[in-house]
Amino acid sequence: MPPRLNASSKLPDTVAMPAYTPAKHGEGILHLGLGAFHRAHQAVYTDDALALAGGDWRILGVSLRSAAPAEELAPQDGLYTLIIRGEGEPRVRVIGSISRALCGKTDIDEIRRALADPSIRIVSLTVTEKGYGIDRAAGGADPDHPAVAADLASPDAPTGVLGLIVQALKARRAAGTPPFTVLSCDNLPENGVMLRGGVVDFARRLDPELADWIESAVAFPSCMVDRITPARTDATIADAERLTGHSDAAVIETEPFTQWVVEENFPAGRPAWDKAGALFVKDVAPYEKMKLRMLNGAHSMLAYSGFLAGQRYVRDAMADPDLRTLIERHLSAAAATLDPLPGIDFGEYAQDLSARFANPSIAHETYQIAMDGTQKLPQRVLGPALAALQAGQPVRPFAFATAAWMRYCLGRKDDGETYALRDPLEAEIAARIGTADTAEAIFTSLAALRGVFPEALMAAPEWRGEVVGALAGMLESGVPAAIHTEAASVRA
Repeated sequence: MPPRLNASSKLPDTVAMPAYTPAKHGEGILHLGLGAFHRAHQAVYTDDALALAGGDWRILGVSLRSAAPAEELAPQDGLYTLIIRGEGEPRVRVIGSISRALCGKTDIDEIRRALADPSIRIVSLTVTEKGYGIDRAAGGADPDHPAVAADLASPDAPTGVLGLIVQALKARRAAGTPPFTVLSCDNLPENGVMLRGGVVDFARRLDPELADWIESAVAFPSCMVDRITPARTDATIADAERLTGHSDAAVIETEPFTQWVVEENFPAGRPAWDKAGALFVKDVAPYEKMKLRMLNGAHSMLAYSGFLAGQRYVRDAMADPDLRTLIERHLSAAAATLDPLPGIDFGEYAQDLSARFANPSIAHETYQIAMDGTQKLPQRVLGPALAALQAGQPVRPFAFATAAWMRYCLGRKDDGETYALRDPLEAEIAARIGTADTAEAIFTSLAALRGVFPEALMAAPEWRGEVVGALAGMLESGVPAAIHTEAASVRA
């Protein structure tokens, strides 16, 4: 068994080490949601920023639910290996920007103290939409969310996202400590606006004066993030050992491409992320809309149809000529719903996305992308579908993607193999579908899900007809045959 990676490890020259001494830099960021994406994206930008401009900006990482990240990183002094898979042999570097890792289940008191510490000037988050406890339709806190309900009942002992942020801001205000900037890095439209609404509403339910102060004094910049980060596999761990000579329980793999567009609104300061390649702008919305509709929308369509057709990985779906045709159609249709963006050629962006999806070195599972569909579909597929409908553009690409999701919601493949949906509304989806076995009945059942489908879209007969027609083909002929028929119609 090779030695475990830590601060005293001697690694091969082929492994890039932090170009600074991590221990000489203090903490300035507390990050909630210490998963793979954060470690492949924001932590890497911070690592580069520390190397280029220094500063006390290391990250105190917090996993609110799982103890695994803390257990992986603590024995390694916060260090971990990043494997970047492109053409040829992977590139390998060690990231040193994470100083500590805590778990919400065991270290909650220490987390609360850290949030109130003046040295923490940014609280960033990657907790997925369901982790916030925000009612997307109402724009405020969701009192039915378990963490929100518990924290409203015990506001001085919070364990959820909104409760922790509000309690910390209350403590800082009382102590005369400037507030931290709150930076959502989740893949959601107007993520800063969304999080601000949830935090302010949560605070208003407890202390209206505190809510007013948060509204006026706390910055919630939005940002757009992009880097494909597949789940770690045994091959990831084995490659870390082979390439570094050390075992690494926290190793992460990712693609060469990375992008971060951030709203410039950091009153308490920030790392030199711009020197590390992040783009700072006044308005993130056009960039995030492009990414959500093109990259993420095509990803979702690919995930549901590809998974049901037996394609385990995104790269496998791209190798299927029929699926590739539908992916390229979806990218083109999504681009047509966007306003022009200075400096961006949507055609070139689509080509780049196709190349990234086809990367043979990245094993990104379609089943991984398919999870949390009710949280993702509105902004990725249904929003552009409504825009296309209102502009008189074809809605068939979005209808096919929606039909694939509805077929996925049955929880079984064509051969009868079952699977978990891994969706926060999984139980409700099953209850609504019940014994429905026709496309029309399934469409009607799922259309009633609260907060998922725009009313204006569902009221359009054209949309209903397209979705029901595509879904009927999947039910009657099987998903692979339906994909082939759909692709043939595109090529005709």
